[in-house]
Amino acid sequence: MSLLTKLKDAQKDAMRAKDKLRLGAIRMVLAEIKQREIDNRTTLDEAGITSVLVKLVKQRRDSFTQYTDAGREDLAEIEANEIIVLETFLPQPLTEEEIITLIDDAIANTGAAGMQDMGKVMGIIKSKAEGRADMGKISGLIKQRLSA
Repeated sequence: MSLLTKLKDAQKDAMRAKDKLRLGAIRMVLAEIKQREIDNRTTLDEAGITSVLVKLVKQRRDSFTQYTDAGREDLAEIEANEIIVLETFLPQPLTEEEIITLIDDAIANTGAAGMQDMGKVMGIIKSKAEGRADMGKISGLIKQRLSA
């Protein structure tokens, strides 16, 4: 079943269950997907939909941090609940060992020798790890490997 179909089915289930929080989060995702399709005049594939989900989760995490720092626990709780809903549609996260294996394979495949090859390595890893791992963390690990 495609990710878009899962989202639409989850939207129907949330409507039937009268789960306003879940319904709102799913509608937000579907609206963002539709907006990207209209802007780019294309139909998003699984990777495109996953990137939309990753972007929205990242935005929610940033908002959660800001609300928590500002003492707005009521708004922070809403963001945290939306993160939980959105993460149910993301692929299974990579383990630490899988990330290191991906990095080592990408370095070997590109023949990366130093920091100037960082972009090549990130390009390979991004397609495999998008939505399954924090790309900032992966970037830091690649820098450690290439500078060693």
